[in-house]
Amino acid sequence: MSSTRPKSKASGAGSRVKGQGHPDDISPMVLTSATQELFGCRTDEDVTGENPYKLLRKDDIIQDIKTRAAVSDFSPVKQIVLDYPEDEILLVFDRDFTYGQSFYLVLTPEAKDRILSPPEAEEKVAVEDETSEVLVDRSPEPKPWVPLGSEQEIEEESFKESREKLRYRFSKVRRKFGAPVCFSDQNMVEACFIECRSYQDPSFSIKRMERHCGVQAVSNLQSSSTQTQWKYPKNMWTQYEPRESTEEEKKSILQSESLKKFINTVAPRFEIAIQQNDIMDVFFDDWGALSVDSGFGEKTDTHLKQYQSFTDLHSKEKTISQINWHPTINGVIAVAMMERRSLEEQIDNSTKLLLNPSLILFWSFSDPINPQLLLECPDDVLAFEFCPSDPNIIVGSCKNGQVVLWDISAHVEHLQGTRPGGGKNISVNADVSNVFEEKEKNETPVVRYCAVSAIENSHKAPITDVQWLPETFEVTRMGIPVENKNKLCVQLVTCAPNCSVMFWDIRAARAATQPTADRKQKAEEMPLENPHGDPNTFRHLNLTWKPLFRVALPRIDTSGEYSPLKFSLERNTCDSHTGRSTDRAHLYADRSEVNPEYGQLRVPSAKTLKTLEDVNTKFYVGTEDGELVYTDWKLEKDSDSGRLYSAKPSHCFTAYDWLVHTVQRSPFFKDIILTVGGWNFAIWKEGVMAGPIVKCACSQNLTTFGCWSRSRPAVFFIGKEDGNIEVWNLLEKIHEPSHVQNITTDKITCIKPWIVSSKQHFLAVSDDLGTVHILEIPWTLRSPSSNEKLNVRKYFDKEVERVLYFEKRREMRTQEKRDMEAEELRKKMEAIMPPKSVEQIEEEGSKEYEEYLALEKTFLKKMGLVQDADSNTLDI
Repeated sequence: MSSTRPKSKASGAGSRVKGQGHPDDISPMVLTSATQELFGCRTDEDVTGENPYKLLRKDDIIQDIKTRAAVSDFSPVKQIVLDYPEDEILLVFDRDFTYGQSFYLVLTPEAKDRILSPPEAEEKVAVEDETSEVLVDRSPEPKPWVPLGSEQEIEEESFKESREKLRYRFSKVRRKFGAPVCFSDQNMVEACFIECRSYQDPSFSIKRMERHCGVQAVSNLQSSSTQTQWKYPKNMWTQYEPRESTEEEKKSILQSESLKKFINTVAPRFEIAIQQNDIMDVFFDDWGALSVDSGFGEKTDTHLKQYQSFTDLHSKEKTISQINWHPTINGVIAVAMMERRSLEEQIDNSTKLLLNPSLILFWSFSDPINPQLLLECPDDVLAFEFCPSDPNIIVGSCKNGQVVLWDISAHVEHLQGTRPGGGKNISVNADVSNVFEEKEKNETPVVRYCAVSAIENSHKAPITDVQWLPETFEVTRMGIPVENKNKLCVQLVTCAPNCSVMFWDIRAARAATQPTADRKQKAEEMPLENPHGDPNTFRHLNLTWKPLFRVALPRIDTSGEYSPLKFSLERNTCDSHTGRSTDRAHLYADRSEVNPEYGQLRVPSAKTLKTLEDVNTKFYVGTEDGELVYTDWKLEKDSDSGRLYSAKPSHCFTAYDWLVHTVQRSPFFKDIILTVGGWNFAIWKEGVMAGPIVKCACSQNLTTFGCWSRSRPAVFFIGKEDGNIEVWNLLEKIHEPSHVQNITTDKITCIKPWIVSSKQHFLAVSDDLGTVHILEIPWTLRSPSSNEKLNVRKYFDKEVERVLYFEKRREMRTQEKRDMEAEELRKKMEAIMPPKSVEQIEEEGSKEYEEYLALEKTFLKKMGLVQDADSNTLDI
């Protein structure tokens, strides 16, 4: 059945207008939601305006009439269904209410064939064939030039010389032609020369006249030829042989007076040198001693200096799941806290957990003791992200599988006042006791979440990663990228180990029965119930929010599905690392003045949006089994049932022996991906399916996190289980880290770099003990070298060539092995010949000898060396 709707609105059943009756071979009818769910014909899901047809089995309709009797929606057409000659009856979704109802049932097979295959297409093809026969291709004929006044414009714009050319003549004495020239240094004072330095005269200026001129570039044609001189090749070689003195020459040299005189001259100096070797190291590296002192602050320093640290005194038994810098406010960082206990311990201490809820803390450099803002969470948050379009909107993924949204726009001024250089300044002469009393009165504000997804429509496992889709596009229910007219980030993606990746939309659903003006008027007249004082930004999503669509990850070779932990989407732009926080703040301020609020946005119709073909819908997924999966989020439609399903991933790589903790794209190269898991890390290039282009050896400790540098394309950071941070520089070393530094005594859970200015870069590192360490990145690790991006790209290209070469050699060796095994099998299958007896061997030898004599006789006759008599004698 075709997936597109025919152009005829009546679909071959009549061309009557809405409200003027219906043809006799169809029956308009209303189907309840229960009937739609039972027969799989839900509006805008199973049947749409583009695909309005659904074939229903006659037996299913009869069984429904018997089961529900008069309650059945098909009871009015019971007799027509019983008399229908075929096994399947066509049901059509009438979205425009052409015949007064949302559905109509086709009552005759002729009408069904007429609707499914309208005759318009055949007539159109016949007309096109007739038109193609009439048209005849003819070569264009040249037409005479018709002047329209352009000659005068060309004449006016052409260049004409207005003055005579200046001519100069240079001459030289004939005898000085070819004479050698000698240059020498001479003092300026002795030569009586005066230095004339250039300077700018303020009283002199040249005004340039404006004129219109046209320029046309014409390439120069040049014919040239060359011939390579070829010399006759010769084979040449060289052999070296040591030259030694004879025994007589050696004796004469040893007994000569010149040798005795030489030994007597150098012996005292040789003894002094031997004595000096005993008191000094002759192998001391003097060149290394001349290097610059690598202390703190030097350009050769690679040490990460501790700048500040944050620890919540009320969350001693919690760990940190993720950290994020505030996109626009300097010195503010958000930290997600979660329980460090096991599931059994949490069940035993459930009463304590109720008194200590899950929170996201906002820390500021101005106050390292007290958090500035608290975000209340329904459960422990494993990941959260600021909205790229509006930093006041935050999305979080919970341990119970729900997705949470916060709006902190009411507390932005409070956070801006706490940053370094903000508005809260305390005078030096103020009383210290009064200051502490004011701080005790000002309690930390707690922000409750605006919306949380419905538990029945959420993930069935903890959500381990969440990301916003870029503002340049959005996706439909089938995963097709379309244009984003609002230019706002309105959709997000989550993944969980329950073998699914979900896409969510934060806009309100589009109402089809009520005009927009009436909805706004009623929304203004009816006050919203808000007992907790929560922001009403996403009130329409609270407890009813469900995903736009779900992407499954079926295994390629076997049954079952992959369990995703982390994923990476391709960004349309890769210049986000170049912007500073001040530039980003101005950008968000400009957007807030133009774009509407998120609460007023509605999901547009898919018909009005343009499909984007240049958006890459494939992405990488890291699983809990150490696999890296490359798949597509687009859904495919089953040709038989019409249901949407996820296609199998195109590739799967067994990369690690343990969980995959990081799948992150480089901020400088959108096709380079860093993955961290198990005991090592790897770098992949999108499009190269032979394996990773860079992979380090397994270390002694597990890796826990990885992150690219924001300012250097060749640098990235790896967190370890023992609390160390490894700094890798691909242009310096590729077999070991260029710097290793211990940060904490427990494992590292998250690493996030941030650029404050060109002279100050920070690296936020969180550990399992619940502490956030703010480290200052030295000059060596934040300032890129000349052409570093180009050199790193060349390095990646060489690694790609190496991987492809080894893959080609591996395939060739595999083919050779198969050929050898096939040859050995063929030899084994051949029948074994029995050994020959002595009589057979002698008979074959005599036969070969007779053939040789006959051949020799013929040869001698042809040469004329023997006559017939001689040949007879030869035969005897």
